[in-house]
Amino acid sequence: MSNKLRIYFVVGEESGDALGEKLISAFEKQSQDITPMGLAGARMQAKGVESLFDISELSVMGISAVAKKLPSLIKRIGETARDVIEKKPDVLLLIDSPEFSYRVAKRVRKQLPQVKIIKYVAPTVWAWRPGRAKKIKPYIDHIMAILPFEPELLKSLGGPDATYVGHPLAAEMPTIATKSKKKCAEIPNLLILPGSRRGELKLMLPVIRETLEILKDRDNEFEVTLPAVSKLEGEIREQVKNWEVQPSIVVGEEAKKEAFKQADLALATSGTVILELAFYKVPMISIYKLDRIMIQVRHIITAWTTALPNLIADYPVVPERLNENAHPEHLARMLERLMLDGEERAVQLKGFDKIAKQLKNEKSGAEVAAKKIIEIVGV
Repeated sequence: MSNKLRIYFVVGEESGDALGEKLISAFEKQSQDITPMGLAGARMQAKGVESLFDISELSVMGISAVAKKLPSLIKRIGETARDVIEKKPDVLLLIDSPEFSYRVAKRVRKQLPQVKIIKYVAPTVWAWRPGRAKKIKPYIDHIMAILPFEPELLKSLGGPDATYVGHPLAAEMPTIATKSKKKCAEIPNLLILPGSRRGELKLMLPVIRETLEILKDRDNEFEVTLPAVSKLEGEIREQVKNWEVQPSIVVGEEAKKEAFKQADLALATSGTVILELAFYKVPMISIYKLDRIMIQVRHIITAWTTALPNLIADYPVVPERLNENAHPEHLARMLERLMLDGEERAVQLKGFDKIAKQLKNEKSGAEVAAKKIIEIVGV
């Protein structure tokens, strides 16, 4: 093998694209010459990766959405696997879209058993279908875990070897004094986050809208900011244009970070953003609704929580309201409590400090991951 590392990325989400970009930069920082190829979003394309196709095709949420796009997804699985086999990389690096990427990996393993297959971000076996850990071992050589408890959990479940590399958000953890968030501003700034997928917007925006209206009807004075994912900005603006309580919509990473700094509290769709809010010391309520098909099989979800701060702290730091429990009347009253300088805010802020200490690393997760990949491949 030459000293040049040929990496085939499989990425299907904006968050995975961001991870891929950071990983490419980490290889550059370590002076490791690489040839990146495969699937990529805008960030990785800016790093010179020519994507096989537009990864937005893979960004689908829920069983019903996947079922509708199944023929197209099957076609893309075959196309991607053939491209990997033709290009013969040193590493097949799977970042997200597991239902897609695992099927690609299985085909590649049969045709190119010598290629190292690495998964960046562990499957959420702590949340549902723990049997997946053992099932993926035959075609996944190693997993780069971003949560500290995952390597031991994967081992206990008979899964692939794993290394904790650190959460990607931890490297960009802002320095915000907890005491500065103890009290809300005279007119609280409420951050609303409806999700980063179209399916989430459809399910979550009506809940958020009604919650805001109830807050207003109960004589609360507040401002609302909505950081929008750029690809969904138009849809979001269209859906909120007739809202009684109008949010200020901001777009772009820097605008989002500034909105997080200024926020006093948040009503947020469950996901990675919940952890990001914790880093910014923003007390919040985490909400989520499953689509109509997933709601029928929710018994397969085994996690005691869906909020990452709670998993990391190992106790309920962030309150959650899921499915039918995400009731606007209830949410409005919970937000009212978070507007006060009281126990509800204090409990969350104390938890956020604990989480920050647990995840703080000297090196970024991407740097640790890049070093581990070089070690595994033996460049």
